[in-house]
Amino acid sequence: MTLFLLRRLAQMIPTLLGILILVFFFVRALPGDPARLYAGQEAGPREVELVRERFGLDRPLPEQFVRYVGETLRGDLGTSFRSGLPVASTVLRHTRTTVYLAVLAIALAIAAGLVLGIAAALRRGTPADFAVTVLSILGISTPSFFLGILLIYLFAVQLGWFPVSGSPTLRGIALPALTLAASSTGTVARFARSSFLEVLGEDYVRTARAKGLGPWVVRNRHVLRNALIPVLTIVGLQFGFLLSGAAIVETVFNFPGLGWLLIQSVNARDYPVIQALMLVFSLQFLLINLIVDLLYAVVDPRVSHA
Repeated sequence: MTLFLLRRLAQMIPTLLGILILVFFFVRALPGDPARLYAGQEAGPREVELVRERFGLDRPLPEQFVRYVGETLRGDLGTSFRSGLPVASTVLRHTRTTVYLAVLAIALAIAAGLVLGIAAALRRGTPADFAVTVLSILGISTPSFFLGILLIYLFAVQLGWFPVSGSPTLRGIALPALTLAASSTGTVARFARSSFLEVLGEDYVRTARAKGLGPWVVRNRHVLRNALIPVLTIVGLQFGFLLSGAAIVETVFNFPGLGWLLIQSVNARDYPVIQALMLVFSLQFLLINLIVDLLYAVVDPRVSHA
């Protein structure tokens, strides 16, 4: 296990270096001049050049890249063009709110998705199975911005149960979490149903039933743990998507998370913040995939990481 962990961590290094390179050049390919944007449309060439010098944008691109990589490797993510504050502290502040939102959303998705998926598998071909399938497809296919606006209209504007704008409080996070959880719930439910049905048809499950074991023992001891392995994979991917792909939901609810910060930074051409966010999102995916691989051995001791 230790060797596997060290090997996977070593594999992350070239991946992150590649991401550093791509992000740096892609960000600078964005249309618009940050110096002109911050100097103002009425500023003259001299004022724009002074802003460009202050941001370090007057230096040759290779020199900017070497400086960016060196500072990043030292843990210095730079200073925000927009706020003048350190990027690391800005990203960390917004990370807390996004993690809070994503954890609540994935917890709702896991709980509801597993219950619906297993219930549909145990009642295959019945109206209950059909209803779960329809709900899953609706959850996956409904655009998050539409669902978010609908929830705001129903529960915030009409009923007044929740605030219109999201915030890191229980009432303020409820609607954004439900919006984010909808698609993941449908995905988890479909994978849980498919995996549960596949394991129910295995020979060892039929043998357990033939030995006289009760349905509850068969489902929990022989079916559930084996069926959870593919579900773990999709849960890990969904959690990564929730952490890095919540920009639309956070914008709809004006929720101050990483996605909201990314939209604001792109609009402002805040290069240091955009670069830091892309690096954080990539690192999140890599770490989540590593954690999922380690959890395989917890769910099924037969899985080897040698």
